[in-house]
Amino acid sequence: MNLFKATSPHEVYQRKLISAGLDKTALGADWITAASTSMQKALSITVPYQETGYFAAEKANAAAYKFNAVRGTKIELSLQKKPVDGAKIYIDIWKLPTDGNAKLLASADTLGNDIKLDVDETGAYLIRLQPELLRSSEYTLKITVGPSLGFPTQTGKNNIKSFWGDGRDNGDRKHEGVDIFGTFRSPVIATNDGTVVKVNENNLGGKVIWLRPKGKDYTLYYAHLDEQIVKEGQNVLAGDTLGLIGNTGNAKTTAPHLHFGIYTFGGAIDPLPFINPTVKPAAKITASVANLNKTLRTTSKVALRSASNSNSTPVTQLAPGTVVKIRSATSNWYKTELPDGNSGFIRSTELIQVSNPIRKIKITLANSSVYDKPDSLAAVKVDLKEGESVDLLGNFGNYSLISDKNSQSGWIKK
Repeated sequence: MNLFKATSPHEVYQRKLISAGLDKTALGADWITAASTSMQKALSITVPYQETGYFAAEKANAAAYKFNAVRGTKIELSLQKKPVDGAKIYIDIWKLPTDGNAKLLASADTLGNDIKLDVDETGAYLIRLQPELLRSSEYTLKITVGPSLGFPTQTGKNNIKSFWGDGRDNGDRKHEGVDIFGTFRSPVIATNDGTVVKVNENNLGGKVIWLRPKGKDYTLYYAHLDEQIVKEGQNVLAGDTLGLIGNTGNAKTTAPHLHFGIYTFGGAIDPLPFINPTVKPAAKITASVANLNKTLRTTSKVALRSASNSNSTPVTQLAPGTVVKIRSATSNWYKTELPDGNSGFIRSTELIQVSNPIRKIKITLANSSVYDKPDSLAAVKVDLKEGESVDLLGNFGNYSLISDKNSQSGWIKK
């Protein structure tokens, strides 16, 4: 796995384009522009997330997504390509600040292995995908989220019965951890490689162990043990037995359990995201991937949404028959691109093929130009004669997408 923090593969490739003078070409300049504008227009997703998309060789492509992640979780990102030896797809992951500049956390130019990234700060994150120039590639992106630590007992992954913030001592204090119930004197284990920094006893926790995971800025707290097996200063490996579950300290009247906590320089934090064994799978893709890179149109008035759910903020409202390009599929939604470059999500059932014409229309003006884009400054593909009949395939703004008698399609002014 190629992970870079100083100079990313994306940056190296961009420098090569500039050195070769390709930034002075239309396609090269578009590639560099797409890298930044995609981040500015990143769409919102909720992890876990899965999509299958297509990058066409004739276009300077980039796709970016924003999502929220909680400290203590681990993000896993995988990308599969078709063909496997097709275009390199550069992947970058940033932490988005509330102010200042985004911080690049990890990068890769190809993913034979997953990227695994511990979330050290709760907040917004951004992922950008961008392929190299002039090569097509279909891809499937999967983003999952799970715990960054191993589970601290050998049994009882479903036996977390008391959680962070629960009331204690008639509400005088709050629970600063989670309680994991288990068999008396069953092992509690190291969640990660690390160092035992303290082994002692106190009134609340009874027999306790403090463990500092390798490379982390927090300490794990194991309490209510019946027996402590490790010693202060001892280095341990993930899975090593630290002690045995009990009910010492203020747990003498309760069933045997492990009180597990995490302490930072700022105090205790919720340990559940760090060890939560429940990992939700991403929703299956049910929208047809056969429509990737195809042009479709809306069946009725629909909302172009900022995220792939019906409660997300509409980017804009689209009239019936509006033409869109399909960039990717996720769940039963398509990520679509309008002719003006704006993107958003539309439910797959709200789109149909433009190959089925809306109706026939007659050209009423002599020498009506057919443009390759809905723009009068775009290149002219052909001029139509007055009275000629064409198929109306869809609309966008003041333009209609048509197909003439020679099956040549393009845009005409309404």
